[in-house]
Amino acid sequence: MDTPPRLAVDRLLDDPKTRIIVCCGAGGVGKTTTAAALGVRAAERGRKVVVLTIDPARRLAQSMGIDSLDNTPRRVKGVDGGELHAMMLDMKRTFDEIVEGHADAERAQAILANPFYQSLSAGFAGTQEYMAMEKLGQLRARDDWDLIVVDTPPSRSALDFLDAPKRLGSFLDGKFIRVLMAPAKVGGWAGMKFLNVGMSMMTGTLSKLMGASLLKDVQTFVAAMDTMFGGFRTRADATFRLLKAPDTAFLVVAAPEPDALREAAYFVERLAAEEMPLAGLVLNRVHGSDAHQLSAERALAAAENLEEGGIVDQESGKAGLRDGDDGDADGAANADAEADANADVDEITAGLLRLHAERMQVIAREQRTRDRFTSLHPEVAVAEVAALPGDVHDLAGLRAIGERLAAGVPAGA
Repeated sequence: MDTPPRLAVDRLLDDPKTRIIVCCGAGGVGKTTTAAALGVRAAERGRKVVVLTIDPARRLAQSMGIDSLDNTPRRVKGVDGGELHAMMLDMKRTFDEIVEGHADAERAQAILANPFYQSLSAGFAGTQEYMAMEKLGQLRARDDWDLIVVDTPPSRSALDFLDAPKRLGSFLDGKFIRVLMAPAKVGGWAGMKFLNVGMSMMTGTLSKLMGASLLKDVQTFVAAMDTMFGGFRTRADATFRLLKAPDTAFLVVAAPEPDALREAAYFVERLAAEEMPLAGLVLNRVHGSDAHQLSAERALAAAENLEEGGIVDQESGKAGLRDGDDGDADGAANADAEADANADVDEITAGLLRLHAERMQVIAREQRTRDRFTSLHPEVAVAEVAALPGDVHDLAGLRAIGERLAAGVPAGA
């Protein structure tokens, strides 16, 4: 099968026209580590970078030597060349900032204290993704950084990242909310009944479905938010345009596993359908070997020969000594020790050969999985990142990942 084009990571990072890099993909494939490593490498190549993460494990802060991350970008120490800042999305605080920025003080206070708003801002489906894009828009508008690297929210489906902002914007600007808003515009529900007696019947139905207290909270929230609803869809649309701009680059992050690459393929297709700029695929945790010339089959055969031959040689050697004319006890003891030592060496060697065979089988399995992806999307540039022996927990580890990203191929490949 043809080799896919190699993703030129350093060229992407060095290009001043690249202003936003969005790392996306399924959960558990290393998006956060990839985003952080890209940020470190870009900053040390002279750029002024901010990394926005939505990772609840807070590993990004630890790896960058920061005690904690919050909704404010914080300077990362120990990075030479350019500047690196990092922040973690505070979903509720970002929502609060929208309210405070688009309502007068009295109305903002009423909204922030409303129970329905507090529930919505803390956990409504799609709020995290919407707020991630809202924060991206805020960072881009400030123009304090020449590169923004975004670590997208962990979710069951990577497609949620593109869908959720529109879903939330549509909900907040939808017909149901508009119906709830209508009474406030005509003097309350009594005024609405004057216009339409049937509205009171709908109110009773909604009270039964939602509960009278919740319905009242929603109505109060909607009345307070009246002047802001159009802005949600407007900002969602603006962010969508920002993601489609030529200075944005999407990197789909995956691991060489069937489920992760299947999700990556779906995302590549979705990005193409939305005409969003895909830079390429980052394939993390790829295994390689410096002894790839020795196949798994030959390694297993050699291990079996060592194990079988060692047993025969050891027994025949001892038998020969028992039948000897001299009966030299010291010689026999030395021969036994030497035979035991040889047997130990053979056992260790056979074990190493079996480990190598297992590694080669993993490499072959990963290659087949990659080949299936490449056959579907031969145009997608790929950077393969060699698996590290341990977790990344500091800047040195992030630099090592960055070097592997730039190299684009695993060791021994």
